[in-house]
Amino acid sequence: MTWTSRGFPLVIAAPSGAGKTTLGRALVRRAAGTVFALSATTRPARPDERDERDYRFVDNTTFDALIESNELLEWAYVHSFRYGTLKSGVEHALASARCVVLDIDVQGARRIRELFEDAVLVFVLPPSAAELERRLTDRGSESLDGRAARLKTALHELQAVGEFEYVVINDDFDKALDALNAVVVAERHRRTRFVALDGRVRRMERKLATMIGGTE
Repeated sequence: MTWTSRGFPLVIAAPSGAGKTTLGRALVRRAAGTVFALSATTRPARPDERDERDYRFVDNTTFDALIESNELLEWAYVHSFRYGTLKSGVEHALASARCVVLDIDVQGARRIRELFEDAVLVFVLPPSAAELERRLTDRGSESLDGRAARLKTALHELQAVGEFEYVVINDDFDKALDALNAVVVAERHRRTRFVALDGRVRRMERKLATMIGGTE
């Protein structure tokens, strides 16, 4: 019988521009048994994004329908657009004993913690405020006002770092990815995640006791 551990949600939150999405997707490519939770959004797709791969891109009417039919685990307004985690993908991943990676904001992280007590929360930080501003500028996808709004949101989100179990500093990408992978490995070995652990340990104890008794 194979030793198995239960799946769990791994929430990655960060200020916009800190690199959480890139890290999360790289983690899924590296770590076996890890999947990325698909989110729906009313935001237009960027040039390098594809529907049903990066997000499910929907209009406001469709997003309203997802809310009404209880198909979202959580949703929130982020910079004038709505984002929501699709319930079906998360539930399927957990039922398959996988680690499901959720790339969401602080508000969404709090909601996932309410729904899943065993969720693991990771906050990704940029190495400095100046570097965060540089990354947002280099991305070139926001206006000057839009970039200012994201920096204002970042200031608010930083106040929630204390609610997270792990912090990863995304200065060197490879090192940050190694740190995220280490979190997944450690959490998979958490005692409470192993399936039927107590029963298997008791059987091992009885077997050992029999072996010891036979040598006396």
